[in-house]
Amino acid sequence: MGVIALHPSDLAVASLLILGDALISLVFRLRFHRSLIVAAARMVVQLVAIGFVLRFVFAVGQTWLTLTLIVAMVLVAAREAAARPSRRLRRGGFLISLASVATPALLTCLFALLTAIRPHPLLSPQYAIPLAGIILGNVLNAASIAFSGVFDGLGANAAAIEARLMLGDSYRTAIADLSRDAIRRSMIPIVNQMSAAGVVTLPGIMTGQILAGLDPMEAVKYQILLMFLLAGGSCLASVAAVSLATARLTDPRGRLRLDRLADR
Repeated sequence: MGVIALHPSDLAVASLLILGDALISLVFRLRFHRSLIVAAARMVVQLVAIGFVLRFVFAVGQTWLTLTLIVAMVLVAAREAAARPSRRLRRGGFLISLASVATPALLTCLFALLTAIRPHPLLSPQYAIPLAGIILGNVLNAASIAFSGVFDGLGANAAAIEARLMLGDSYRTAIADLSRDAIRRSMIPIVNQMSAAGVVTLPGIMTGQILAGLDPMEAVKYQILLMFLLAGGSCLASVAAVSLATARLTDPRGRLRLDRLADR
């Protein structure tokens, strides 16, 4: 069976669900209707725009164009990861976020392209761009949760950490428990995704491939590969985010430098 094409009227009908949510918000005074409608409109504009961009990039098929789009995606993801936590670094936050997001995502994407997918050419836009996008989305979430865990945790436990430093512990020893907790928290979403996949939910990539006519077992294999990649990339991003953020919040004398943090 071929792919069932969607008409704009089909999407218009589906949008009635958003309007229904907005109506519920108004009736019960939940006050999320405005943000919901803005988010829905923004999503439509963004997806339509990227659809035209991808159509052009796929048609051209040039490596430099593929790399340009991936770099743009990485920069946006790094900005989002740095902006999401309630507290942020006064200086160097974007560069730390960029390193925490870009390195794990690109390494994981390159690993998949070289070992499992093996497209020709290697940076074929049909494979490289969607793969980079889905990995970046999960890496972004892991890094932002890790940043929040570090920044909020150091603020809440500053007195205890300072006491350990005064008793002779090194900075790394004093914050070790907090660092481990931040990494564990950032891994919870991907662990939950893997635990529920195939039992509670059919993951989005697998569902899309099945709707597009791919054999279900082939879709399953792609989804398993993707989950492994997301877990690997998320863990690398979490460790990088915690390591770089905590390093920024100390000085050569091993002191805790919360003055380098600012509320958003």
